[in-house]
Amino acid sequence: MLLFENVRVFTGHTLLRSANVTIDDGVIVSVSEDATPEAAEVIDGRGRTLLPGLIDAHAHVFPGDLEQAALFGVTTVLDLMSDPVQAATLRTPSPYRADLRTAGTAATVPGGYGWYLVDMGLYPPFPTLTGPDDADAFAASRFAEGSDYLKIMLDDGTTTGIPTPSMADETAAALVAAARDRGRLAIAHTLTAAAARQALRAGVDVLGHVFVDRPDPSLAHELGDTAVIPTLTVLTALFGSSHAGGRLAGDPRVAPYLSESSRALLTMGSFPLPDGARHDLAVATRTVAELRDAGVTLLAGSDASNPGTAHGATLHHELTLLVAAGLTPSEALTAATAAPAARFALTDRGRIAPGLRADLLLVDGDPTANIDATLDIAGVWLAGHRLPRRTPQPPEEATSIPTPGIGHLQNLRSSSDVTFKAR
Repeated sequence: MLLFENVRVFTGHTLLRSANVTIDDGVIVSVSEDATPEAAEVIDGRGRTLLPGLIDAHAHVFPGDLEQAALFGVTTVLDLMSDPVQAATLRTPSPYRADLRTAGTAATVPGGYGWYLVDMGLYPPFPTLTGPDDADAFAASRFAEGSDYLKIMLDDGTTTGIPTPSMADETAAALVAAARDRGRLAIAHTLTAAAARQALRAGVDVLGHVFVDRPDPSLAHELGDTAVIPTLTVLTALFGSSHAGGRLAGDPRVAPYLSESSRALLTMGSFPLPDGARHDLAVATRTVAELRDAGVTLLAGSDASNPGTAHGATLHHELTLLVAAGLTPSEALTAATAAPAARFALTDRGRIAPGLRADLLLVDGDPTANIDATLDIAGVWLAGHRLPRRTPQPPEEATSIPTPGIGHLQNLRSSSDVTFKAR
């Protein structure tokens, strides 16, 4: 039995100033502010905060990413588009990697948003939809091959200035219905206010980004139970400052735990966009504040593996941006723990409570007062097992899908006809 003694506890919703938390056989046994129980191992929690393992609600995984995420206390990763064959290999249980849920292949139209990944050589060709009659079979195939939820691409290229075929309302609605018929969630990629409204008409459960093209203040009050993953970090990297990634990569709390390819991706500058590209990062930041004030459920997501991101580390930066946009530190922490667990029906995690999985992050200081303290990591536990924190090694998994290493990324960066986009 493991005991965290006299530790500050953020439960996923509230803060306990001093408590004793016991762990046994990978499960939280008790959370008490009373007497200290006996335990084989005792960890002094004075001056520290125990958090649920963080949940990244928007990422795209390649070999090695889940191991790096875990080093930063991100114990569950929700992948919102990946090659299903590769994802299946990454779901093999391991005491050294974050737990994975995946959308697998996203739903898009021929030549639509997401197909550029095939052109870049990052993904093999995948099925697309020509109309609503394709929706049910598409959804059935995705869930049969292991997808946990459905990702729908709604993007006409407005924000990048590159016109792109986009999905019709009827097809989007049919996909949502197909997911719902199977008891699954539907998540939409939306970067514009118009796409967000299209997703709302279709009935999606989650918007994968906050919109970045123009203000739409009334939308916050129309979303109802639809959750939003702002992904402010990747929007900043793509449409704003390209320097934040370099600063994060240089943080001594981050640098030792980045793989070589992650460091290259994190420090990669923005790609030039055509003059017709329409985006305003200030719109995204203001919209997050409007969503928060309207009571919309916000989920923290990094959108790693995009330029300016790194698995694990970027989720911590995302929390600082959410706080800068108007969330309290506790609200930001909930967005990375209890809120995504509830929305994605991960009933065994996301909170510190008896009976739940012992995915835990111990930090020095109090991140409910200073959100930056989430990176002052004192320890990470995956299902009750302490993770040794060390420089990540190259992934061992063999895969037919190229991992975005330094040489590949440099080639992409120098290419004039390729643009990375938030996924």
